Amino acid sequence: MSEKYTIGLDYGTNSVRALVVNVATGEEVGTHVFDYPHGEAGIILDAKDPNLARQHPADYVEGATAAVRGALKDAARIPGFSPDKVIGMGVDTTGSTPLPVDANGEPLAFQDTFKNNPAAMAWLWKDHTSHAEAAEITEKAAATHPEYLAKCGGVYSSEWFWSKLLHCRRVAPEVFDAAYTWVECADWIPGLLTGTTAPDRVKRCICAAGHKAMANPTWGGYPNAAFLASVDEALARVRETLPDNLYCIKDAAGALTDEWAKRLGLKAGIPVAVGAFDAHLGAVGCGITPGVLTKIIGTSTCDMMVAPMDEDLPDIPGLCGIVPESILPGAYGLEAGQSAFGDIYNWFVNYLQPGGPDKGSHEALTDAAQRLRPGESGLIALDWHNGNRTILVDPRLTGMMLGMTLHTRPEEIYRALIEATAFGARVIMERFEEYGVNAKRVINCGGIAMKNPLVMQILADVMNRTMEISRSTQTCALGAAMAGAVVAGKAAGGHDDFTSAAKAMTGVQDVKYAPDPGRAVVYDRLYRLYRQLHDAFGTRQYSANLAHVMKELLAIRDETRA
Repeated sequence: MSEKYTIGLDYGTNSVRALVVNVATGEEVGTHVFDYPHGEAGIILDAKDPNLARQHPADYVEGATAAVRGALKDAARIPGFSPDKVIGMGVDTTGSTPLPVDANGEPLAFQDTFKNNPAAMAWLWKDHTSHAEAAEITEKAAATHPEYLAKCGGVYSSEWFWSKLLHCRRVAPEVFDAAYTWVECADWIPGLLTGTTAPDRVKRCICAAGHKAMANPTWGGYPNAAFLASVDEALARVRETLPDNLYCIKDAAGALTDEWAKRLGLKAGIPVAVGAFDAHLGAVGCGITPGVLTKIIGTSTCDMMVAPMDEDLPDIPGLCGIVPESILPGAYGLEAGQSAFGDIYNWFVNYLQPGGPDKGSHEALTDAAQRLRPGESGLIALDWHNGNRTILVDPRLTGMMLGMTLHTRPEEIYRALIEATAFGARVIMERFEEYGVNAKRVINCGGIAMKNPLVMQILADVMNRTMEISRSTQTCALGAAMAGAVVAGKAAGGHDDFTSAAKAMTGVQDVKYAPDPGRAVVYDRLYRLYRQLHDAFGTRQYSANLAHVMKELLAIRDETRA
């Protein structure tokens, strides 16, 4: 039988990647990355406001063409491959990344009036300018609609849809008033490819709406207009433009238009799956099933689990949502994560530049740090350099390093930062398990999982779980390609469901990182100190004295060195 292929488009923070995948084997036969040209590494920044992060949607359009054509060119080296064997496409993006559009679904940033206005661009996931508005929405929902908060962890976030819209309304009313509605990037890209960007035609995904915009089938979709009007009447106007029906990745957003087929070099009419966020489709690309914790590890992390919808599932405080079918059809999707992970290591290397260019590189610091034993440095850190996403949901928290002396060396700090990110990962896993969602396996993907054995071993030792690594080096794009295979269907050479697609297209590497029992014991002691600092600085309820922390760090240091 002739081989069939699908394409996954992965819209990240700095670039878009296209991946061509064999639907029968999961072989990744072609790929291409397009770096966004606008801003700093694709991000529009403001030196006066470190919370601002936007993207120009023109980069999304240019990126689709360049990435797909590049991936097809790369795949052409495979004997027998041709673009007409591509039977479907899928799309993942960052989120919540909403953009304001006009009545035709065209981004305001494409208009001359707004082309240089950051407020008219896509509000990137890591934009935290709306932290005050998020707190306001949380307070209002807690008083009148606590059920809205219950499904998104108990706190509404500045990273999410409604808080960003409300902030735009207040700081850039000319943009807010000009916008007919707002569309998540994850919905707009599939709409662009299928000619369905018009607000009454675009298919909104349950992934974005449920995790970031307080939508849930229990109350008929998005929050009711009366609640939104109680926050600000202008939000109720936006609610009127939003549909009641939401879709998941088993659904087609539409068919590739003639225009886009010509631009990309593909057949017109192939189905394009409804979009989803990168981490959710990364979990799909890892082969997620109930009992599997998938960790998408990069500049930040997303920690994903699923649970059967025919079983009772409690509301879990601190999560980024419990949403039906946001990851897999027929299952609740549970999302958590850390606002910074690899970004923290990059901050230390790129901003502080410890030890100079020779001794201060990631490679040099990793080499020196891996010679240290747990507890040997006497240091402990909090991994909140970009706030805390889970379980505290507080962007106004900051990082900390405790235990430094005049003898502290750069590699000791570097290792302590790695350990802090591992402690933060354990907090998330324990929150899942506290509410009965147990992690029997942990599958990791992303650049750090692939390239940094030290980080993976420390994660294994701290979490006391074996760390498995996804076979794919491009797991989010693979998950998007799997969605393309499912919407194409078995009759076209794809798959009828995600169980079949996962069996054929996913896998894990042979390498695994098993916890070392001796190191795990030391990390248990350090983790208890981390939790005390976590609760003392991150919650209002903790009131215990912390005078013992420095002394115990020294005791652990001295015992280790002895």
